[in-house]
Amino acid sequence: MVYFVGAGSGAPDLITVRGAKLIAQADVIVYAGSLVNPALLDGKKKTCSVFNSAEMTMEQVLHVMIPAAQDGKLVVRLHTGDPCVYGAHREQMDALDAAGIPYEVCPGVSSFCGAAAALRAEYTLPGISQTVILTRMEGRTPVPESERIEALAAHGASMAVFLSAGKLAELSQRLEAGGYAPDTPAAIIYKASWPDEKIVHTTVSGLAEAADRAQITKTALIVVGRFLGGGYERSRLYDPSFTTGFREGRA
Repeated sequence: MVYFVGAGSGAPDLITVRGAKLIAQADVIVYAGSLVNPALLDGKKKTCSVFNSAEMTMEQVLHVMIPAAQDGKLVVRLHTGDPCVYGAHREQMDALDAAGIPYEVCPGVSSFCGAAAALRAEYTLPGISQTVILTRMEGRTPVPESERIEALAAHGASMAVFLSAGKLAELSQRLEAGGYAPDTPAAIIYKASWPDEKIVHTTVSGLAEAADRAQITKTALIVVGRFLGGGYERSRLYDPSFTTGFREGRA
């Protein structure tokens, strides 16, 4: 059996209870060493074999996982955050399907959730934004034309930009070209929930300068939107006058 496990945003105790149990039971662990906190491996058993996928191709990863699973071993593929966001695990699942290997996915805490926790922020505020866009700038991996930063920025929604910390001057230009005002609040969160976490508050136009001052060049999430500001409407859910299936609203 192969388990794709989300390691969480960084802090070892932010992995799910299920994920921690799977690590403790694993015979083989293949982990994303460039991003997963190695402290998570402290919970493995002594006989567990560990492989760092940062040094491997997908074919090499599969060459480890498939024979181990065929031998009846419990294999954990440990991904950063949640595997469903930039985890590249679909292609691994397809390969396991082709090989007849059963697998399950154990979700994790994505870095965009860890970033919001570090900021003490809520992406979805009444009257401000009810949509969260998770995206990235194109690099060696392209993005569809309809999902370019300018097109997404036109919505004015809350946005979390992954894998783009090295291109912040260009990101600012393109966010503004899409419709965000230059003074729209923004933040750079470096290694959310890690011991060396950094949080830098800035604006859309000030992203590159703020990152330079903080000496942040990678492993950072960029969040943008008016949810980082001060104004919003009260939620109707807990308004005394709002009737729900559990209580009667009163004027």
